[in-house]
Amino acid sequence: MATLSQWIAGARPRTLPAAIAPVVVGTAAAVPLDRVDLGLALLAVLVSLGLQVGVNYANDYSDGIRGTDSDRVGPIRLVGQHKAAPENVKLMAFAFFGAAALVGLALVAISEAWVMIPLGALAILAAWRYTGGDNPYGYRGLGELYVFVFFGLMATLGTLYTQAKELTWVGLAGAVGVGAIASAILVANNLRDIPTDEVSGKRTLAVRLGDRRTRLLYGALVTVSLLMVVLVASSQPFVLLALLALAVLWKPLQALRAGATGRDLVPVLAATGLFEIAYAALFAVGMALSQ
Repeated sequence: MATLSQWIAGARPRTLPAAIAPVVVGTAAAVPLDRVDLGLALLAVLVSLGLQVGVNYANDYSDGIRGTDSDRVGPIRLVGQHKAAPENVKLMAFAFFGAAALVGLALVAISEAWVMIPLGALAILAAWRYTGGDNPYGYRGLGELYVFVFFGLMATLGTLYTQAKELTWVGLAGAVGVGAIASAILVANNLRDIPTDEVSGKRTLAVRLGDRRTRLLYGALVTVSLLMVVLVASSQPFVLLALLALAVLWKPLQALRAGATGRDLVPVLAATGLFEIAYAALFAVGMALSQ
């Protein structure tokens, strides 16, 4: 039976910035409209965290029963390393999906943003189908697209819409920025796992692109996030503060360029998560200072 610390590790806390950052940026995008609602923002954070933890447990379960997690570098695998019964991990995944759905319904009811109900249902279905089901799209190189859409565009713009009842180009640019970073987190993760994924038949985007082009993709995604800051700064100049978040990534980027592999990529993965939350926080500060 898994211990509490192992269950917490299985939730992959280092991925949680990908759930918080888009809500921060979406709320910041509501600042120029003078429609920020911190109560709704808190509910959005809880929904996003529920989905993130749920998908992490779902991936642990689905990868574990397929045998693709039996020999991995990085965080604990509850099923793959036989720390917990597969059905218990699956139950935990659906418990978090259910909690996210309940809080999401409360968010929709209070904000009256009814369009978010089908979008939320789609997000839960997509979270399960990432590595679950008969033909998971995470095994076909589409994981980064899922992350960009759901933990970038939908989470950020959904947060903005529930508070402001409208979408703006600033919100869209911010969504693209955090979506690119969230995708970069997955790229770093899958770059680390190329050797084991190739053996197990998991055809992630990193496996399809190969080592060199995956590293280039990571750099391109980080660059896109920085370009979005420059774009938003054309009307909200203090948003340029978000460029300072790059300091978090400087040393890990050197390691990536030097060809770090395996465990040496774990700091890159952790730093990318910190970069995303620093980027979001500085983006929000910049938006507030620009008013």
